[in-house]
Amino acid sequence: MDRRFLTVLGVSLLFALVISSVFYQMTARAGSSKKAEPTDLKDVVLAARPLSVGTTVKPADLKLGKVPSAAFPKGAFSKAEEVIDRPVISNVLIDEPVLEGRLAARGSGLGLAPIIPVGMRAVTVRVNDVTGISGFVLPGMRVDVLVTGRPPNSDGTITATVLQNMVVLSAGTAIQADTRGNAIQAATVTLLATPEQAETLTLANTEGRIQLVLRNGSDQTIEKTAGREVSELYGVRPVRKKPESDAPAPRPRPQPVAAVVAAPPPPPPPPDQIVVIRGTTKTVEVVGVNRNPGDK
Repeated sequence: MDRRFLTVLGVSLLFALVISSVFYQMTARAGSSKKAEPTDLKDVVLAARPLSVGTTVKPADLKLGKVPSAAFPKGAFSKAEEVIDRPVISNVLIDEPVLEGRLAARGSGLGLAPIIPVGMRAVTVRVNDVTGISGFVLPGMRVDVLVTGRPPNSDGTITATVLQNMVVLSAGTAIQADTRGNAIQAATVTLLATPEQAETLTLANTEGRIQLVLRNGSDQTIEKTAGREVSELYGVRPVRKKPESDAPAPRPRPQPVAAVVAAPPPPPPPPDQIVVIRGTTKTVEVVGVNRNPGDK
């Protein structure tokens, strides 16, 4: 056999062994580094299904997962007992860690009560399925409230915007009684309002018909509207009555009294006169007046 061929073959085998030993060492180091990774894992409570606002957490809504202790989310829980029976105040997605900021305190109330900010009120109004857009309203959306009715001392029906940019807390149906006392399903929408707005909503729901108008959530503009009357729909300009003021009319100011000035005595009447013409001489004589003191 050719010696040159054997030399080349031997060098190739030696080179292959060197390369194999290098890759083996690299693989062994990678495996040892994986084994050297920290195995300190910690339990974390996850949502087993989506949790919506107002839901009370139950055991079936939770599951446990494993995360490294260094990556444990801030505000998360490691025990399901710390989460059960607490109301949800912010939506939680499936497989998302349940955080403290998304839950209300246990015993703070059920339903919407925990998500109502301090100083605010939740007011539920009844609306029509069509006019109330209840099928399109979702929690978190913003609406304007329109009321249609006949104000006192008015000759026609008026529609006016009474509240704007109201936050919707919930929308659904409620069981109410009809005029005969039978149970019916009525569409309802719950709005977040201040105490003054709650009074306005309650009065509007009682005295008129409410219409909700959906608006863009990023639109924070408050428009000033004068309302619309029935006559305006037919092109007739309404005659709006001026509001009567309860304040009494102002008393007229007394006119200043002018100083009284005595009138001068009237002049004496002019005496009777006679014109006498003698030839070319013309004289005027006064009747009833003596020319001389001795004449009568």
